Amino acid sequence: MDLHAWITQRVDAVAAAARGHEQPSLRWEYDSNAHEIRDLDNAGTVAIVYRDGTGAHIERHDPAAVLRRCEADRRILARHNVDPAQSDSWLFAAACHGCGTEGDCDDPVTDNLNDCPELLDLAHAHGITPDILASLDRPTPPEPESRKPQRLWGISTAPLTTADVPAALRGPSWKP
Repeated sequence: MDLHAWITQRVDAVAAAARGHEQPSLRWEYDSNAHEIRDLDNAGTVAIVYRDGTGAHIERHDPAAVLRRCEADRRILARHNVDPAQSDSWLFAAACHGCGTEGDCDDPVTDNLNDCPELLDLAHAHGITPDILASLDRPTPPEPESRKPQRLWGISTAPLTTADVPAALRGPSWKP
């Protein structure tokens, strides 16, 4: 599992927990004077809060707000991923698509998805530790097959081997 998959798994878990507590008809409001969380639809008190700031925190983190944050995280994950167009290329197959390119040759800004600053920030918000990060797989480019035609800088070339040289062209000191 790479960094992208780890974050996706965490976002899914948070969203599932929020959906378990979501009540579509419940609209919350914090009354700072009475220190109460109130249900606006039924005009009843949901919770009485005795410490300052706790009620405002509860109001900001109701299940609907958490689900909106999960959707925002999924949008970031959709932008910062491995470029499917590069998946058959051995050169930039592990690069982050969302970080963009730089230079005259349009080299990827982030060569490896696990080094993407956006994904690292998301992972931090979801509680990643250095030990977890070190244990994750790093996307690696596929090894080029020796007989598979290669595509380098837009030019398709087949690999050359000495076995492909016709006998008529081999000289007296030929070494395969």
